[in-house]
Amino acid sequence: MLSATGEHLANRRCQRESRKKQPYSRRIITRSQCSASQGFFERLPSEVFDLILDHLTVIDISVLSMISKAISNYIVSYVSTLSWKNKMVLWKFHHHSSPKEELSACSHYRSLGLLFKRCTLLLPTKDRLKFMSRRLSQVPCFTLDQCTSTSGCLGFACYGMFLQTLIAGWDELECHRVFNFLCELTNLTRKIETVVTSKPGSSPHLEQQIRCFCRNVLLDPRQTRQDTLFWLTCILKPWPMVIQARLLFILYGPLQSNGKLGWQDVCVGIVAQCSLWDLAKTIILLYSDADTKDWTADTVLGIVDEMAVLPQPWYLENMARLLILCGNNICYSVLASKAINGRLFDLSQLLVFIILVSEKDGYCMSWAVKMMQQLCNVFPGAPEKWSFLQSMENMLSEVSMEMYELVVSGNRDENQDIFQNLCSLLNACAHFHTEIIYMFMKQA
Repeated sequence: MLSATGEHLANRRCQRESRKKQPYSRRIITRSQCSASQGFFERLPSEVFDLILDHLTVIDISVLSMISKAISNYIVSYVSTLSWKNKMVLWKFHHHSSPKEELSACSHYRSLGLLFKRCTLLLPTKDRLKFMSRRLSQVPCFTLDQCTSTSGCLGFACYGMFLQTLIAGWDELECHRVFNFLCELTNLTRKIETVVTSKPGSSPHLEQQIRCFCRNVLLDPRQTRQDTLFWLTCILKPWPMVIQARLLFILYGPLQSNGKLGWQDVCVGIVAQCSLWDLAKTIILLYSDADTKDWTADTVLGIVDEMAVLPQPWYLENMARLLILCGNNICYSVLASKAINGRLFDLSQLLVFIILVSEKDGYCMSWAVKMMQQLCNVFPGAPEKWSFLQSMENMLSEVSMEMYELVVSGNRDENQDIFQNLCSLLNACAHFHTEIIYMFMKQA
């Protein structure tokens, strides 16, 4: 009995010693086995996961969607529910009482754009756009013909912020697909055709809608000049030059106080400098497009010439002010074109009003003198230069007499603006000729 017990104890001791000599063993899990196993969120009941998502911000949900494909797919289903769309997408876009509320609405849609960008990251461009369209289709303020308040609506601005965030970093080919998708979705091409084939100003509401949609959704939210140029080229390029000029005025022309385009305002009276600034900046953008072949200098100058007679010839002071705002190169190119083509009358008229605008808007008169000096070099010989200078001086006299006759023929109180204009022109003539005399004195 004792010997058996001793033998048993000896065997157990040998087993313990052999186990000590064996290396530590552990279970090895492959990477495929790890990916196949469910994570923490996947093991949660859908009701609990929904409660978690309900308490997260839009930005937090967008970050969560990048954890795994399974979570991303679940979030896609979550943001597709009617309750979520009613709470997060169908906002009120009218009658915001403060700039803070407007900023909050745009910020919210920027966050939504980031969410949609991240949770559709693995989808092709066409499917991403369809996903976006289905989720936002119930918002009337995002369409061209359903919003009831064009002037006080933030819908297009929020939509533009959403779209800018969604497509940030996309290449040019994808952005072309976005533009074609939007044109098909909103019937933008057909609506533009309706406007440009009718009389200017005959469809004021549709003109406002096209302006607001293109500016707020495509053009204004862009962060770089190159992005703005890309979308502007998409809008303008399919049309002939005459239509491009009309579209440019619809997008950036001066507005009346009621929000309608000032088609007649630029033809019959003087418009404020600030109302022409957006138009001038856009012409500069097209003219300075040196990186691509979409816009040449001749094309842009042709568009300016076409726009200057829409819907009839502009009042010359407005045209002169626009050219001055466009800067030295564009202003000189337009004037030199008239000089080369022998249009001395038109050239002299425009130069007189450029001198008048320089006086009224506080520009240095030496700039106008240098411009006239450069234009003299366009003419081949002394006789042509002399004819130009004579035409210029005769036009100064003629415009001054026309203004004087208008003042004398009517009540001075009723023609106060004309009287002030005449005074400004007389002062402009004095300053202009003083600069010319001073220039010759320096050369002597």
